[in-house]
Amino acid sequence: MNIYVGNLSYKVSDQELMEVFEEFGNVTSAKVIKDRESGRSKGFGFVEMTNNDEAQAAIDELDGTEINGRTVKVNKARPKEQAGSRR
Repeated sequence: MNIYVGNLSYKVSDQELMEVFEEFGNVTSAKVIKDRESGRSKGFGFVEMTNNDEAQAAIDELDGTEINGRTVKVNKARPKEQAGSRR
């Protein structure tokens, strides 16, 4: 399952994000999204977990909690909209 993590502190690294979610199960990837030009965090990221039950437990437990001093929003990631699909 792919998980969206919003309102992240700009100081959170990929590794820190992974460590938070590893408490709930196997994490295959954790990525803080960064601005292409400045390299600065955009304040959100994605975590991918192999087991859906573990992923749901992580969502339930972490949504509304603090990571690095910021209250985060955690939920199942929605598929990215295709370019040009807005009408």
